[in-house]
Amino acid sequence: MLCWFRRLLHKPKSSSVESLKSSHSASSSPSSSSSSSAKSSSSSPGTSLATSSISLSPVSAVDISASHSPRWEKSYDVCICHSEGDVELVTELVSYLEGQPESFRCFLQLRDAVPGSAVVTELCDAVQNSHCWVMLITPGFLQDPWCRYQMHQALAEAPMANGRTIPVLKDVDRKDYPRELRNIYYIYMALKEKSFRQIRDTVMRYLQELCQSSTKSME
Repeated sequence: MLCWFRRLLHKPKSSSVESLKSSHSASSSPSSSSSSSAKSSSSSPGTSLATSSISLSPVSAVDISASHSPRWEKSYDVCICHSEGDVELVTELVSYLEGQPESFRCFLQLRDAVPGSAVVTELCDAVQNSHCWVMLITPGFLQDPWCRYQMHQALAEAPMANGRTIPVLKDVDRKDYPRELRNIYYIYMALKEKSFRQIRDTVMRYLQELCQSSTKSME
């Protein structure tokens, strides 16, 4: 009995390889702790993601810029919907996104709209030809009928809130958050640089998941 007890005390520890596997599986899961804490902070949609980090899905190995990538099936990666009073901020955002290693293709209305085309046509084409839509919701956005029109077009294009619509709230109370977007979590822009990174990560995550689903369908 005493010998058995000594052998039990001197039982070798589990292999370090197994511990590496467990740590790898934990790190490859899509940030369950941060996502659960973000969800627990509010029981209803239409909540800010500003206090939680947006982690990329575990598909980072997917090359979104490959020649066969479904990314190239649309002319733009992201369309920025904004009011005229927010042009300066939007120009900074576009410069940030286009300057990333992935060279995100952005639709900026004042720059990319075709001269002479009808506003309705340009807004609809911008939505249909973009993978994601950033809604910069400011006081000016809420008062601009064209912004609301483009928002409704985006929601009609992807009504299931599958990551394509990215609301960004700035200088607007939560009570004024558009009812049409209440089932979608938003990014609250307190620190500009942090919000830009969150927008970048969200667009990147959608494109990665798009490429991954396309690869699976081809297998």
